[in-house]
Formats: sequence, structure tokens, C-alpha cells
Amino acid sequence: MPRPPKPARLKLVEGRSPGRDSGGRKVPESPKFIRQAPDAPDWLDAEALAEWRRVAPTLERLDLLKPEDRALLSAYCETWSVYVAAVQRVRAEGLTITSPKSGVVHRNPAVTVAETARMHLLRLASEFGLTPAAEQRLAVAPGDDGDGLNPFAPDR
Repeated sequence: MPRPPKPARLKLVEGRSPGRDSGGRKVPESPKFIRQAPDAPDWLDAEALAEWRRVAPTLERLDLLKPEDRALLSAYCETWSVYVAAVQRVRAEGLTITSPKSGVVHRNPAVTVAETARMHLLRLASEFGLTPAAEQRLAVAPGDDGDGLNPFAPDR
């Protein structure tokens, strides 16, 4: 599966000169959205709402949230809640369960739910810069145009 397109901000960070990407092409500006946290949906359960309240203020402070992100942030928080519930169930019941009828030992279905939720959680968290790798992609050094130590940068 190909990589998703890089955001304009990331292209500029990796670029050769101001306003240019690594190939020297002019980078178009990103659309101007109003940057503010959306209201949490009232249908989120307690765990999902707690996660919303934990991450939304930070994402808003970093100008990474807009009202249009409500659905994606809701999905992230709900996925977190599913992950927590599945992990708690695995801890209570164990990694395997025994079938009451046949006595056969099976993998606890909650293990699969936790693994699936974890994979979705990582993908969604990456969209908001909530993983270390995604955070590095969003990082911009203040006052650094990226040409200071670049031996291939044109002389000025």
C-alpha cells in the first residue's frame, strides 16, 4: 500500500529552501481551517470521554484540531475505550478460555479484539501526531530553515 501524501507543513520542513519541497518544487499552502477543538459527542462512554479530555486540549494547543476532526477524534477515543475493555477482560479471564461443552482450550476472543483495536488505535493516533514517529514528522525547529548543515544546499 503506498504511503499517504505528506502534509504541506512536513514538505516544507524537509524542503531545500523556504516554500520549496525536497525536489525544489513550490509547496502550496494548506487550507485555512479554524483551529479549535470540537465538542465531544454525548454518546462517548466514560473511558472514551476521559481520553477525549486528555488529548483534545493538547491537540488544540498545538493547532492540530479543527471542528471537522470530530469524527476522527471520536473514532480514536472510542477505539481506545474498546482496547481498554478488551485488555481488562483478558486480564480477568486469561489469554485462553476453556469451552464448557467440549473442554477444548481456545484463545480468548478478547485477545483478538485487543490486538485489532491496538492496530486501529496506532493508525488513528498517528493522524494526530500522538505517536513518537508522527510527533517527529510534525516537529519544526524554530528559526531553522533546514539549510544550516546541508552540504547540498545552495550558497547564499
